[in-house]
Amino acid sequence: MFPPFTLRYARLPERFYAHFEPVPVREPHLIAFNRPLAETLGFDLADFDAEEAAVWFSGNVVPRGAEPLAQAYAGHQFGGFVPQLGDGRAVLLGEVTDRDGRLRDIQLKGAGRTPFSRGGDGRAPLGPVLREYLVSEAMHALGIPTTRALAAVTTGERVVRGIPEPGAILTRVAASHIRVGTFQYFAARGDIDGVRELADHAIERHYPELTKREGGERYLGLLEAVQARQAVLVAKWLGVGFIHGVMNTDNTSISGETIDFGPCAFMEQYDPRMVFSSIDEGGRYAYTNQPWIAQWNLARLAETLLPLIDEDSDRAVERATELLHRFPGQHEDEWLAEMRAKLGLQQARPEDKALIEALLAAMHRGRADFTLTFRRLAEAAENAEAEASLVALFERPEEVAGWLEEWRQRLAQEPLPEGERTHRMRLTNPAFIPRNHRVQQALSAAMDENDFGPFETLLEIVTRPYDDQPEREEYTLPAEPTERVFRTFCGT
Repeated sequence: MFPPFTLRYARLPERFYAHFEPVPVREPHLIAFNRPLAETLGFDLADFDAEEAAVWFSGNVVPRGAEPLAQAYAGHQFGGFVPQLGDGRAVLLGEVTDRDGRLRDIQLKGAGRTPFSRGGDGRAPLGPVLREYLVSEAMHALGIPTTRALAAVTTGERVVRGIPEPGAILTRVAASHIRVGTFQYFAARGDIDGVRELADHAIERHYPELTKREGGERYLGLLEAVQARQAVLVAKWLGVGFIHGVMNTDNTSISGETIDFGPCAFMEQYDPRMVFSSIDEGGRYAYTNQPWIAQWNLARLAETLLPLIDEDSDRAVERATELLHRFPGQHEDEWLAEMRAKLGLQQARPEDKALIEALLAAMHRGRADFTLTFRRLAEAAENAEAEASLVALFERPEEVAGWLEEWRQRLAQEPLPEGERTHRMRLTNPAFIPRNHRVQQALSAAMDENDFGPFETLLEIVTRPYDDQPEREEYTLPAEPTERVFRTFCGT
């Protein structure tokens, strides 16, 4: 069933990981399987059998050619450094080469206690597994770089997170699971050779164009390449109102993918200081803090690479700092490009930033829904009569009314063929996102009633985010006051 494994990470020195066999579960049952992704990965699905698949995706049987391991890493968690974290409940089976020639990790999450569990049970509750499945696949459909969900199984066992909950295991697919925290693990031990070997592995896997560079230029190039991808990634998050919730360095992927979907959420009413994570009491990872946190995390990566960038420590710091100082400008350029597209603008003009910020300020004061505002703006781009439904979203409609006049004047500066602007805007402003109350309803039905129908329906909807789905119009709407979800929780 599984395609051949390549085991590149498993061929790194043994201090990079701990060998670990998944702990069998009592009664695995397949509840979700991403067939299109499996086909892309090269799985043999000719004789697919759900019961057999449950055995594989629970870890009860290790696929032939796999060498399961738990990866070692460290990390800054809410600004505090933990020198040893590692996969406490995840096991990397190995890598496969997909049909497009890309190397992809296959990992079981919730597969039992590992040497890095630090007293944890190594298991995952059903709710967080379904949340990650839903949100990661929605992110992929939105065009945002992300890890993906291949399968989910229930285990027939209970895990305790305050109260007993159904257990589950997620099969996650990633370009890799190398994190900023992986580099920090070796740097914290003074293991410069480990940092170098990891950097060379990351370059070969993610940035092969850098293999032609020599000496410090190669490793400065790695920092530069990771920084560029983070600038794009966070700009795309902001463009859909996404709040990661735990942007720790152990959750910052070197490949530039969104990784770990614990207390993440999508905003409804626009608020730049919005926080959902129950553990982010100080608002460190609030919506508009995310670019700054990305730069902070990149600085932690830079610290690990300094001995490789230049033997002269002062010179290494100078070169890395110069590069890091470019990040705000890089990110702003990416963010402006995202927001221009959302506003139907194709050309860059100096006044665009002020126009964008004026709309966001009006949305904040008017308590307007983020996703609906931009979707209805797409409808109003070439149909003035559609403005009424947009203005109705604002508690203070007089503010957006004045902004609309400025916006139309700006649109007139770059005319497009009839219907073209609306078409483009509808492809960048989704109608459907995994709204928090809908996610919670799906999770509750599965956990409390063993009913996966709401999960399957929501998954189908959010993986077609830009399509009109008139029969699902209610899924475009924000929560009623009694349905609002103000806090989201980690599954550990």
